[in-house]
Amino acid sequence: MNYVEVAIWAVAFVVFLLAEASTVSLVSIWFMAGALVALIVALCGGAIWLQILLFAVVSGVLLALFRPWLKKYFQPKVTATNAGALVGKIGVVTEAIDNLEAAGCVKIDSVLWSARSAGGSTIPVGAQVVVRKIEGVKVIVDLAETSAAVSKK
Repeated sequence: MNYVEVAIWAVAFVVFLLAEASTVSLVSIWFMAGALVALIVALCGGAIWLQILLFAVVSGVLLALFRPWLKKYFQPKVTATNAGALVGKIGVVTEAIDNLEAAGCVKIDSVLWSARSAGGSTIPVGAQVVVRKIEGVKVIVDLAETSAAVSKK
């Protein structure tokens, strides 16, 4: 038994253990298991090439087999909201949209939303807008093509 090899694998195990303990995303548990197997082989007097090979194989196999399976159980669930369905819908400006004044309101499907202009331009009352995205409780809108054509006439 080579004590240097045992010490190296013991230190590697502790480092991977501390790295795993400081995160919650299963970063190094695979390498911790590989280091443990290599440590056991070193304690039994196995050759260094065997220790390194087993470390790599055990770590790689555990990573490949279990990470995708465990990841779906440890990922936070994203709760979909109905607000996402508003993207692409047309609304009517009920209060002039002015990003500098932090003002603006749009009526979409009979619901009033605080609104901001995606391009930063002011949009007058009565203009039709299309929802580009939602940020918190505000819709980010652009002037709809039909409104742009009407305002040019």
